[in-house]
Amino acid sequence: MSDPLREEERESRWEAAPAVALVIALQVLLALVSRNQHWKLSDLPWWVWLIPVVPELALLVPLAWQRPRRKLEQMGHRRTVSLTLLALISLANALLLLAVIASLVRGDEKSGAQLLLKAGIVWGTNAITFGLWYWAFDRGGPAERLRPDPPLPDFQFPQMENPQLARPGWRPELLDYLYVSFTNSIAFSPTDAMPLTRRAKLLMASEATLSSLTVLLVAARAVNIFK
Repeated sequence: MSDPLREEERESRWEAAPAVALVIALQVLLALVSRNQHWKLSDLPWWVWLIPVVPELALLVPLAWQRPRRKLEQMGHRRTVSLTLLALISLANALLLLAVIASLVRGDEKSGAQLLLKAGIVWGTNAITFGLWYWAFDRGGPAERLRPDPPLPDFQFPQMENPQLARPGWRPELLDYLYVSFTNSIAFSPTDAMPLTRRAKLLMASEATLSSLTVLLVAARAVNIFK
């Protein structure tokens, strides 16, 4: 049987860490473009897009580097710290979405390309962050899922219901949760894995709400500007 801690370290370093790094790169790109093009967000300065980067960098460290991970594990705070940082990232992204909507309501958004870029990065950050939420929560996290007697699942994947569709010993990994998150962000409903627990349903409902605001309000306005 695979070592749960080793498997979790592999997923954290080679899947979760690159996902967080991608979010950071997109937000830094938007901040730099906003500075160069003199874009504003409800009279907020260009560097407001960099605010979520602080908790994202703090989350990236224990995901990508072994020593901080082991130190937090020894202290018994690694999971708590990771979930707290994810909560801060989600909160910051939600506040940025509200700022975009406020700017839209006030009529400050005149450029369709600018609005689409802002909405696209907010939407992408939302989808990746919630994929990390699902990965961290389902059955107690990646390490707990590999133990002999794991907790009950929060998500029901098709391979779990029909084992003949997957290789023996199949288990969901981060990419599976990211797919669930992206489809939920587009369809505003589960399309691959079904939520079983109340916390899974609450997470998916929160993601769908934020995504619908981004897609239906912001993107629609951007299309009208192009017209």
